[in-house]
Order: sequence, then structure tokens, then C-alpha cells
Amino acid sequence: MTDTTISTTTTATPAAVLHQVTEGVHAWVQPPGGWCLSNAGIVQTRDTTVLVDTAATERRATDLRRTVEGLGGRPVGMVVNTHSHGDHTFGNWLFSDSATVVAQERAAAEIADFGLALQGLWPGVEWGRVEPVVPVVTFRERMTLPVTGPRVELLHFGPGHTAGDTVVWLPDQRVLFTGDLVFSGATPFVLMGSVSGSLRVLERLRALEPLHVVPGHGPVGGPELLDANADYLRWVRDLAHAGATAGLRPLELARATDLGPYARLLDSERLVCNLERAYAEEAGAEPGQPLDVQAAFGEMVDFCGGLPHCSA
Repeated sequence: MTDTTISTTTTATPAAVLHQVTEGVHAWVQPPGGWCLSNAGIVQTRDTTVLVDTAATERRATDLRRTVEGLGGRPVGMVVNTHSHGDHTFGNWLFSDSATVVAQERAAAEIADFGLALQGLWPGVEWGRVEPVVPVVTFRERMTLPVTGPRVELLHFGPGHTAGDTVVWLPDQRVLFTGDLVFSGATPFVLMGSVSGSLRVLERLRALEPLHVVPGHGPVGGPELLDANADYLRWVRDLAHAGATAGLRPLELARATDLGPYARLLDSERLVCNLERAYAEEAGAEPGQPLDVQAAFGEMVDFCGGLPHCSA
């Protein structure tokens, strides 16, 4: 496996890195993996190239397209969106003239509903030209892409990071692209999904026995990334139970909490939103049940004393 620096984005953010996972399979990794610095996957088959996610801004999506072109091989014929958030989908338009965009059915509906809403959270970001492109092919629980060569399977195991997550599983190479079901070196985020659901999904991903795990944000790793995310979410679940029992609100609890080993993770302020979800589930909310995202994000801003840092 090799890493290659492929472009320079901003002076404040390191260049994206092309990581060869195995033959014909690459991860396009945006360090350090914080807010809106999402990874992408490139899977070259005999008859096409499958792209997993498309980055947040015009500049970054253009860098991604140049990287794919630099690898040679077939043009991108399919784009898979792992979920609905704009940092993984705003670049769809750069590929949709020649590629079919695929997603889980709930994710596709959310992409249509959300539009460019993510831009409103960080108005200072130079988004460039971005257009919401809704996937035209959807699936409910499982889909095998019609490609020649190693199998490319799309799997949905229920609400986790969102209600419509997709993992891209290459069983022959045992490579797993998780989207934001897994973060590496950054704090998980389940406001629009589920704490309990994420834990169930992570168990099912562990059962696949992947060798290589490409997270939605942060460095590529192995199955230990699944374990690390599960450990954090169990901690959040238990913390919420204790806080709710004590009569503390999520923001109060977050302010009073010693993060311990999780203090080293990027974007630790996500604890506020994760507690909002965990509290809702403590009160009986179903996994993936819509919450007031704007209000929860506002509490996180209050916790931070300003907008969380975004290097998109």
C-alpha cells in the first residue's frame, strides 16, 4: 500500500492523499478529517470506475476528479453516495453527466429535501459551484453493482450516522468503505441517525471481517476503527443515561463531562449533538426519528462559543 500526495487545497489544510488500499482500489483521504473534510473511494473494475462520494466544495471535487483521471483506467460510470450530507454529495454534479448516481432510498430522498442546506451552517466557506444532484438509482437493503470483475456490494443495515447509510463492501478484497458510520481520529456524529442503531450496524460490519476499513473522515485503518467508534458510542449511551437520571440537559452534561481518552479526537464538540440523540432514545425515540437539527447545532455552537472550525 502506498500514499501519494496529489494536490494542494488551502494553506490551512494539508493536501489530499491518495492511498492505495489494494490493486485497483484507492482511498482519497483528506487530512485531518474534520468537519466537511470527507474521504472518497475509487474502485477500478474491468469496465468502469466506481466512485464512492464526491467531496464538499467545487475545488475539492475538482481535485478528486483530476485524481481519478490521473489513475487511468475507465471513466467514472457510477457514483455511490454513502449518505445524504453535502460534504459527501455536493460534488455529484461534476460526474453526473456521464455517471449514474446511486444511493440508499432514504438517502436519495434526503438529498432532494436538504438541497444546499449545509452551506447555511458555514456561510464563510468558499463552496464554489455546487449543485444538488439526486441519485437516480436507489436500493433498500442490498444491491450488487453491475460491474465486471471483483464484486462491489452496497449494504444498508439500518439507521446509524443517518437513516439512509450505505457501506460499499468488496468481499473479494475485504475492503469496506463505511461513509460516516466510522470516523478515524475524529469524533463520531449521530445526531441524524442513532446511537443504538450505530452500535447494531457496527456489529454487522464487524461480522463481515474486513481487512481494510476506509472511514468517512480520517486515516484508513482496519477493523480496530469499528471497535473504537463502538467504544465511544457506548460511552455516550451510558453518559446520557446517567445524565438523564440526574436531571441534566445535554448541553449541561457536555459542559460538565471530562472527555478522558476522547479528548484527543477532532471535533469533540459533537458530544452535544450526540447526547441530544442519546437523550431522545432514552425517552423512547426510534432510531433515525427526526430531531430538531438546527436547535441541536445551535447548542453545539453555544458550547464552542462560535461555529465549529470547518476547513472545507
